[in-house]
Amino acid sequence: MTQADFLNAPFPNAVSLPKEVTQGPQRLFNRELSWLAFNWRVVDEARNPRVPLLERLRFLSISATNLDEFYTVRVAGLRELVREGNSAISQDGLTPAQQLVQINADARRLMQTQQIVWTKLKREMEAAGITILTRSKLTVRDKTFLRDHFLNKVFPVLSPLAIDPAHPFPFIPNTGFCLALALERATDARPLKALLPIPQQIDRFIRLPGEARFLPMEELLLLHLNSLFPGYKDTGHCAFRVLRDSDLEVEDEAEDLVREFETALKRRRRGQVIRMKVTAGAPEGLRKLVMEELDVSPDEVIEVRGLVGVADLKELVLSSRPDLLWPPFTPRVPERVQDHDGDMFAAIRQKDMLLHHPYETFDMVIRFLDQAARDPNVLAIKQTLYRTSRDSPIVSALCEAAESGKSVTALVELKARFDEAANIRQSRRLERAGAHVVYGFINYKTHAKISTVVRREGDQLVTYTHYGTGNYHPITARIYTDLSFFTCDAALGRDATKVFNYLSGYVQPEGLENLSIAPIDLKSNLIKMIGEEAEHVRAGRPGEIWAKMNSLIDPDVIDALYAASQAGVKINLVLRGICGLRPGIKGLSENIRVKSIVGRFLEHSRIVVFGNGHNLPSKKERVFISSADWMGRNLTRRVETLIEINNPTVKAQIVSQIMAANLADEAQSWILQPDGRYIRYLPEDKQDLFNCHRFFMENPSLSGRGSAGARDVPALAHSQD
Repeated sequence: MTQADFLNAPFPNAVSLPKEVTQGPQRLFNRELSWLAFNWRVVDEARNPRVPLLERLRFLSISATNLDEFYTVRVAGLRELVREGNSAISQDGLTPAQQLVQINADARRLMQTQQIVWTKLKREMEAAGITILTRSKLTVRDKTFLRDHFLNKVFPVLSPLAIDPAHPFPFIPNTGFCLALALERATDARPLKALLPIPQQIDRFIRLPGEARFLPMEELLLLHLNSLFPGYKDTGHCAFRVLRDSDLEVEDEAEDLVREFETALKRRRRGQVIRMKVTAGAPEGLRKLVMEELDVSPDEVIEVRGLVGVADLKELVLSSRPDLLWPPFTPRVPERVQDHDGDMFAAIRQKDMLLHHPYETFDMVIRFLDQAARDPNVLAIKQTLYRTSRDSPIVSALCEAAESGKSVTALVELKARFDEAANIRQSRRLERAGAHVVYGFINYKTHAKISTVVRREGDQLVTYTHYGTGNYHPITARIYTDLSFFTCDAALGRDATKVFNYLSGYVQPEGLENLSIAPIDLKSNLIKMIGEEAEHVRAGRPGEIWAKMNSLIDPDVIDALYAASQAGVKINLVLRGICGLRPGIKGLSENIRVKSIVGRFLEHSRIVVFGNGHNLPSKKERVFISSADWMGRNLTRRVETLIEINNPTVKAQIVSQIMAANLADEAQSWILQPDGRYIRYLPEDKQDLFNCHRFFMENPSLSGRGSAGARDVPALAHSQD
């Protein structure tokens, strides 16, 4: 199957299903199993020979981190439902208990595959000069070095713990990694059981002098047990790692939201253990002791024949081995910004500008706010913050602006999962600088990405607005593909101001001109526009939809897409992660194609394009960017934005460049089948497969081009008519 088949032909594997399936819950895929299917695609990149060796190791580590978070949040929630006796049916027709059975079976297969992949990667790393040692492979010189390393850099932070009536079993935090030890005193054979928690603040792998040779921390500790338990000998040991329920529960009527979140974070730290990994062949007495003390049932225990803690392999992705990494890439500074000597306001005044991160540098977003902070003509700045870095330059710019007397309003979302503590710190920093800090709604997360700068220009006030599809996070912006839209269009500025008023004063926005907002009208407007494409087809005109996002699971939106497909609308979806829609079913979805792109960068931008009665691409198309995935939580329980793009150059960039390249991608694409499988099509007779990430690295964004010009962008979209 070629990419042209995917884009142009009816779904080649369209199948017939009984009416009770196409009209019942089975018309949808299960959310959790679809997420696991995504993580299988991540693992597959770890064994993709087209990917550099250490990047494959990174993919393996990412897959383990993903799975940990999945268990601590999604699986933890299902387990809680089962414990409460809740048998509510999911939208695809499964009870929580039924979902857990399928999840655990698939996850166990996935973890076994991770160990198989690690074994293969380890052999390839050894061939490339990177060796993971065991105690038995150490030289005398190695042991001398490790003795000094242990005494000076490890021993001071360890807390060896005896387990007896006077020493109760200690608290093991989420992702905590420990050695459990069965010891015996050499003089009188008196037994002792002990724990050796390995602090998360120290590296898992110790690098030995000379070549790239590493020893795992647990091997170092076993080598020096005599220093930790003098007079005892090791009669048995095992390593184990725990995951705890990490979901947060916050009281709706909390009087002080920050204090309530601080309390909730402490509760989360002590959440119930939901999974324990332990080395295979662990002494039965130690295994039983740990399980009893942690209150872990046998079905929550995973025996690992290999490495416990695959996520830690990220430490072995060595910057000193560029030959085993992706070729270096430096994000571009848009030519138009260079033409204006770095003046963001001048570049935006000339024309709307869309930057495609990480191909265009996120530094332009930081520069926008830095320049605003220092500009005496800037009167006010408003900013949403969902996730950002620890030493955030965005927050620094806002603090500088507030300290210089500008009016600064920051909407800080405390409910950004796993970033709650960081966001509390940032909010206090902003308050100390004199900014107005608000937290939005208790019942809704604020996920919209908006920044406005009000500037005095002559006798007028001009609002410069940034709308993004990703977070204001300069670190993740290096690997997440996202869009940054800059404009000084007055209507878009008014829309942004109304959203901020909604967040700070609960004033429901009215008369929005180019913007839909969740939870108010984004979902209804989206479903309406999907329906309008079907009406075009019924009237004898073309109907076509292109959309790109992370996840699609909302059943109302899926049913609207099914109805459009049945009317004859051609629908192409690029969904990186979860997909609840079942494509390629006769009479239901034969006009819907779904692909997933997993590659060097994490696809994160949200785009939807409607043909508006024309084949795509077309000058009559309607183009939108959004902060929202098409999931129930985004459309009904978050504040999100959907922005219509009217600038012709920006529209062409989104449709004929970004979407066309994503649809044309071959090298990193997986095609979703009607039965839920994802199939990768890699034609054997074609070596140079089209890679959209490489294309974007080599071709400047259309709207950022300046007087210096740029290489012509291939007319990808026109080949898809």
